[in-house]
Amino acid sequence: MGHHGRVDNDQVAMLREVLSATGWLERTGEFARALRVSARRPGGLLLVGTPGDDPWHLAAHLDDESRHNDVPGLAPTLVRWEPPPDAPPHLRVGLDRLAAARRGETLFVVAEEDAPAPLLERVDDARRTGAVVLALEGGDRELAGLAHEALTVPPADGLVSFDGAQHLVSAAAGRPVEPRRGLRDRLARVLATISGPVVD
Repeated sequence: MGHHGRVDNDQVAMLREVLSATGWLERTGEFARALRVSARRPGGLLLVGTPGDDPWHLAAHLDDESRHNDVPGLAPTLVRWEPPPDAPPHLRVGLDRLAAARRGETLFVVAEEDAPAPLLERVDDARRTGAVVLALEGGDRELAGLAHEALTVPPADGLVSFDGAQHLVSAAAGRPVEPRRGLRDRLARVLATISGPVVD
């Protein structure tokens, strides 16, 4: 087994704490379920960040999950603030694409910092035209208020980093939608296998 297959005791302890105390895995699981359910149309998932912070890693993870799990709707279109004109077509999608968002499409906003007014305006417009709006944010109440489903990652949380939350969401989005209890039971079984039963 390679180093990726090993889970050290600190990670297990953290996962246990998350599972039993804070609800982080449930929250990311719920958000991922909303993402998977809404992103049904291939090409209809628009992923956008804040100026100077395009969500490259999340785009790559979602693309991987889409391919590995045969969920075409999860493959995102990365919308960029200032795409260079000589970039390949799939990396040249600018903010105008948000203006074209329609019912049946999903706008997924990733903003660790507060979203600037121009982004909030475009998100509001997309919502008005019928797009589903999801937001992964670091405490931006205005952005969360515009989203149909929001997952807040407070900077001071300590347990889950903003990057970590993106990993949890993308991994969970690739799995088939399960009943809520089923997800918790399966995670508890995984943790029990690693280092004995979870004691609440």
